[in-house]
Amino acid sequence: MPELRLEMNDPNTVRVCLLVSIVLLSCFCVKSQLTTDFYSSTCPNLLKIVRKQVKDAIKRETRMAASLLRLHFHDCFVNGCDGSVLLDGSNGEKFAGPNLNSARGFEVVDSIKRAVESQCSGVVSCADILAIAARDSVLLSGGPTWKVLLGRRDGLVANQTGSNTNIPSPFDTLDTIINKFANVGLNTIDVVALSGAHTIGSARCVTFSNRLFNFSTADAVDPTLDSTMAADLQSLCPENGDGNKTTSLDRNSIDLFDSHYFTNLVNNKGLLSSDQILFSSDEALSITKAIVEKYTDSSTFFTDFVNSMINMGNINPLTGSNGEIRKNCRVVNS
Repeated sequence: MPELRLEMNDPNTVRVCLLVSIVLLSCFCVKSQLTTDFYSSTCPNLLKIVRKQVKDAIKRETRMAASLLRLHFHDCFVNGCDGSVLLDGSNGEKFAGPNLNSARGFEVVDSIKRAVESQCSGVVSCADILAIAARDSVLLSGGPTWKVLLGRRDGLVANQTGSNTNIPSPFDTLDTIINKFANVGLNTIDVVALSGAHTIGSARCVTFSNRLFNFSTADAVDPTLDSTMAADLQSLCPENGDGNKTTSLDRNSIDLFDSHYFTNLVNNKGLLSSDQILFSSDEALSITKAIVEKYTDSSTFFTDFVNSMINMGNINPLTGSNGEIRKNCRVVNS
């Protein structure tokens, strides 16, 4: 290989070096926007404050762990992780289809914010509170932990239309779900790993009853749904019954954050269509089925879930002078 020599008095060489320096500096800046120690001097007890509030909330209602985790997910997929899902108002994301009558935990976030403000007024964003609360919800449910990257600022506007179009639906095809993830910079591994969050929490009858009655011209019930489970669900959610009744997303492992969700998929016991298609759909054969099988091992699932949560938390955060630090997570500052 010939020796490469750069002559620093050559104008072309100087331009190349300057360009490389700018690129490297830009990469560094992007990666350093969020840091694990962002509040180390301005709010050193932040993590302890949030952990206590989340722990108390889960003690009162175990399901709250899943609700707080879901809020972070639904926040990041719309406008990026900017706390916009928390904003009140008729045009807010709370009233979008994916959140209406199902998104919950707002009062817990209010409690966390008050506790944080009492010690660190005007310092910590609601978007960062959501990210920390999501991590703590997973950990306190028996799942893995990770160092949360922090430094997000809060958005100034909600995006109800974005909520309706960007957030994956229980009725979406696998291709549609993968595309929605790709639109925010997440890949197929992230699709399956983050779907594993359904190892805790509940779903309403309206989100899966389409699998129980008049499924298709050929099948009354979704053939990829275990027959015993289908009968149980038909009893719980009769045709034309109360669509707001709920049942656990992870059958036989309700409140523990583990890999049982994936074992259920292998056994045709995924509750939502969007769950089961990860394993049973025609598209899954070449895209996600092998990942589901791999995640029946909890250590493998935990490793990828942590990475995917970090990836999701990095979706278009507001930093620097963008956005604001809301005093009240429900409204922008006056």
